[in-house]
Amino acid sequence: MCGIVGAVAQRNIVPVLVEGLRRLEYRGYDSCGVAVLSNGEPRRARSVERVADLDAQVRETHLSGMTGIAHTRWATHGAPVTDNAHPIFSRDTVALVHNGIIENYETLREMLKGKGYEFVSQTDTEVIAHLIHSMYRGDLFQTVRDAVRQLHGAYAIAVIHKDQPHTVVGARQGSPLVVGVGQGENFLASDALALAGSTDHFAFLEEGDVVEIGLDGVKIVDREGLPAEREVRVVTAYGGAVELGPYRHFMQKEIFEQPRAITDTIPQADHFDPALFGAGAGDVFAGIDSLLILACGTSYYSGLTAKYWLESIAKIPTQVEIASEYRYRESVPNPKALVVVISQSGETADTLAALKHAQSLGHKHTLAVCNVATSAMVRQTEFAFLTHAGTEIGVASTKAFTTQLVGLFVLAVTLAKMRGHVNAKQEAAYFGQLRHLPAALNSVLALEPQIIAWSEEFARKENALFLGRGLHYPIALEGALKLKEISYIHAEAYPAGELKHGPLALVTEAMPVVTVAPNDTLLEKLKSNMQEVRARGGELYVFADADTRIVSEDGIHVIRMPEHYGPLSPILHVVPLQLLAYHTACARGTDVDKPRNLAKSVTVE
Repeated sequence: MCGIVGAVAQRNIVPVLVEGLRRLEYRGYDSCGVAVLSNGEPRRARSVERVADLDAQVRETHLSGMTGIAHTRWATHGAPVTDNAHPIFSRDTVALVHNGIIENYETLREMLKGKGYEFVSQTDTEVIAHLIHSMYRGDLFQTVRDAVRQLHGAYAIAVIHKDQPHTVVGARQGSPLVVGVGQGENFLASDALALAGSTDHFAFLEEGDVVEIGLDGVKIVDREGLPAEREVRVVTAYGGAVELGPYRHFMQKEIFEQPRAITDTIPQADHFDPALFGAGAGDVFAGIDSLLILACGTSYYSGLTAKYWLESIAKIPTQVEIASEYRYRESVPNPKALVVVISQSGETADTLAALKHAQSLGHKHTLAVCNVATSAMVRQTEFAFLTHAGTEIGVASTKAFTTQLVGLFVLAVTLAKMRGHVNAKQEAAYFGQLRHLPAALNSVLALEPQIIAWSEEFARKENALFLGRGLHYPIALEGALKLKEISYIHAEAYPAGELKHGPLALVTEAMPVVTVAPNDTLLEKLKSNMQEVRARGGELYVFADADTRIVSEDGIHVIRMPEHYGPLSPILHVVPLQLLAYHTACARGTDVDKPRNLAKSVTVE
């Protein structure tokens, strides 16, 4: 969601800015643009197409400059049209890009109109540009510091001014911004990935920071206006991770990368140890009496899955909340609970806000399960378990989800061991299952040709139901989410036992019903639910473990899973659902990696 790139150099910086935007395309966007100071004047190019179209404009107009900013916009205020695309100008003097939402923009807009400013966009961003222009007295850094004090909401901004040709000023509050440090040149970006190839030295700004980058250095002040030192870290994990290789889409590549990602995420030790979550975790874990899991979207479903593990294996009460709802309701805080936040990027705005809210209520002990070691979430929690999914480009999460499940399973067994519910023999068995998981996943991936055949049927449908029971109900939810995200087929998931309490009214021969059927204690109950579907003429598509004795017949289509995998079965069963969504989307001709209206990293509320 919305990407920022900025640079000051002694060379034409436009290719770096455009390449940065290209690297941020995976986040999702509706428009894009670049602005530079050229011969003392701000010039820009904007597009409501892809970055490739912007690049063609830049080349055609010979846009060049040594100081500039660029942006990919995911529309919030105002439609995705050129006038609303960033960079936004104020009186051909100030150029600005912005991630986030300004909550008091209407008040500021009326105030600025009273000062004679004309608004040409419907964005909340334009008020920031005009505000900075109205306050400028020769020092852009000081002006931005003063201006952001008037902003309510979340933002990351980068600003240039025609009178300061070798300066970019940035600020952040509730939205990420990093500084890239080079030799005689410096950079800003919303994601370090944007600057891969330009620098591998990064400083991660904190909440309320304002930064000035120039040719010779970087100046940062904190929210109090005091000089701030932010550690410069070497980040080299981006490399060629964004290369598509032989795959048709990044989503397909990332589905097939899951065995390797899970191998990299499984702890190297042969036992479950609280030290895996950080120094001092053992003492804290020993004192907790419950868990509160906060997450959004796919990460929320990983939390729902973990609840089953935590309560059945560790015998510890667990509550799972949608982060965007948790912070807006009256809740009963428990200082002895461990708050677990889950996010692929570690920059999910709703989850970060929920974390902050939980801490404000007195929740002292916090743990992040996250894929990005340098993210705000990891920096703001007491403990962390880092997944090793690598860069995930496709908007619809795949390997980030399964590696989150691995991390949460490790947490569940670790807590169970500490609480005396897992003995040494059981611990070894759990670790053996984890170690075998990548091989089991490879067997599941071999089912792709059968799933492709199903996808050709699904591509002609407009609605689908997904059913699961117990531990696999969250997996049904995730399967439905994947299908609707990328194929635009309306899909819903239910616990199979809920069919007769309403959803069965929807079942006809035109409604495919996808069923997750592991060989567990609820199998016979699930079979009864399947018969309820068949009795109403519904078509069943069943992913069944080998020993379930569910066979293909009229109205029942079965793909047999290689093996039953006990408590880790959800990780195996979600993969064919990912493949079904992927190949159905391909058959329908949708933009798989960049589905409409969606963004990869949701950095606004």
